[in-house]
Amino acid sequence: MTLKDLAKELGLSPTTVSRALNGFPEVSEATRKRVVAAADAYGYRPNMRARSLATGRAMAIGHVLPLSSEHEMMNPVFADFVAGAGEIYAKAGYDMLISIVAEAEQARAYEEFKHKGSVDGIIVHAPRMGDPRINLITEVDIPFVVHGRASQSDVPYSWVDMNNQRAFQRATTHLLDLGHRRIALVNGLENMDFAIRRRRGFEAAHEARGVPHDDSLKFSGEMTEQFGHDTTRALLARPDAPTAIISSSMIPGIGIRRAIREAGLEMGRDVSVIIHDDDLSYLPNGGDEPLFTATRSSVRDAGRRAARMLLDIITSGDTTPRTDLLEAELILGPSTGPAPVAARMTDIS
Repeated sequence: MTLKDLAKELGLSPTTVSRALNGFPEVSEATRKRVVAAADAYGYRPNMRARSLATGRAMAIGHVLPLSSEHEMMNPVFADFVAGAGEIYAKAGYDMLISIVAEAEQARAYEEFKHKGSVDGIIVHAPRMGDPRINLITEVDIPFVVHGRASQSDVPYSWVDMNNQRAFQRATTHLLDLGHRRIALVNGLENMDFAIRRRRGFEAAHEARGVPHDDSLKFSGEMTEQFGHDTTRALLARPDAPTAIISSSMIPGIGIRRAIREAGLEMGRDVSVIIHDDDLSYLPNGGDEPLFTATRSSVRDAGRRAARMLLDIITSGDTTPRTDLLEAELILGPSTGPAPVAARMTDIS
């Protein structure tokens, strides 16, 4: 079916049908819904080249990854985010353009996007505190949405983020409620904004209860299984080993569990563990019953939300910064339990 055929079936002009399908504001919402429903019913799919020419858009969204973060391509967190965003792009007729460039070449990559007109908008990943990319893309003048937030940025921007500080404050409070007083934090790289916020939540929970937090129990690194394993093995070898560990991701959490087993200990009885990001399509937290107590936040849903936000900015032309702060659930599993009696007695004495 062609556009003209669809217009004839609806009794509308081809121009009106085209504008309805492309989201032009002068078409009423009732007409737009009628046209979209008919297009679905008749299996009509627009010619994307013609659509691009009609709208003046590239019909593509860019994702720029610095070469130093190339491992992100294999990270299930990144994969889930892109899968969620891709669902929304596909429904709207947009392609995804992933560009991997050297860290120092990011400015050139954004400028080329603008010069070539190859994308209509950009998703910014893994923001750092005071991230210079915010100013850079603002100056290049391409619509963009940040997955996360960049503290200390001096320009307003649109973002979708999870409330990292509240999630980790809640997780730490849960362990304190169980009697744990020596709690370790296995965090992501603390030049990343999400990791800074998670550490703040961890510390805020201790301070709210008047419980000291030991800096020697706080660790920062790439969120790999090996990082979780090696950090935990060293912690458990200490005479003042922690009775609980909070992990910034499921991935190091798996390494934490391995180290606990190698030490002949039982997770949940001898050492309690809470992880974050357990709602990953490719790395689920157990089956019907969770393996870990976790702060649950869907990365795939964050991808959908960021994509919808960016496409709305593009189609409406309204660049007013907008925000979407997601809250994490605390999911209870067998990986947490009361602090061992010996640890509680030591704390009392």
